[in-house]
Amino acid sequence: QVQLVESGGGLVQAGGSLRLFCAASGTISSIDDMGWYRQAPGKQRELVAAITSGGSTNYADSVKGRFTISRDNAKNTMYLQMNSLKPEDTAVYYCNAHIRGWVEYDYWGQGTQVTVSS
Repeated sequence: QVQLVESGGGLVQAGGSLRLFCAASGTISSIDDMGWYRQAPGKQRELVAAITSGGSTNYADSVKGRFTISRDNAKNTMYLQMNSLKPEDTAVYYCNAHIRGWVEYDYWGQGTQVTVSS
C-alpha cells in the first residue's frame, strides 16, 4: 500500500515562510510527476506547483517568485519552500504523485493546513 504524508503546515504571519514536506512510502518502483495543490474554503482545489522526475518545474502565477518546489528522488520526498506568504495563501495544501508500484496510480496525501495571518 502506497501512502503520501504531508507535514510542515502551520500558522505564520504575512511575510513569513514555511516549508512543506511530502513523503511517499510503500511498494514504489518509481515516481513520475509530483505536485502541490491547495484548497481554500469555498474554492476549488488548484495546482500550486509541479515537478517532473527530471526536475522540470511549473508554478501557478500567484506563487511565482515566492514558492520553490523540489524533490529528492532517492528519498521519495518532495518539498515546497514558501516565502513572502500572504493571507490569500491560506488553504489546505495537498501532495499529489503519480506512482508506479504494484499498480500505477495518482495518490493524494491527507493535506496540511497553512494559515497566514495579516
